[in-house]
Amino acid sequence: MDDVVIPIVVVGILFIGLPWLVFHYITKWKTAATLTSGDEKLLDELHDAARRLDDRLCTIERIMTAENPNWRQQCVPSREDRQRLLADGE
Repeated sequence: MDDVVIPIVVVGILFIGLPWLVFHYITKWKTAATLTSGDEKLLDELHDAARRLDDRLCTIERIMTAENPNWRQQCVPSREDRQRLLADGE
């Protein structure tokens, strides 16, 4: 009797249980990989905040350029200053 039952159980596990287990976790993985509505809302809010910050930065740059057209050159360190800063960091 055991000679008949054990092979049937093994074949059932191999051809029914194992594929079911694999497909179960594949579908779980695919559903978890999608964005939830909360994630989409957060992403939209972050995008809007980044756009507003970019607009503010452009406004500040226009004001600075109107007051002093050469302000960008004054903000960028010279080559010697950059080399000195890199040497101090090492």
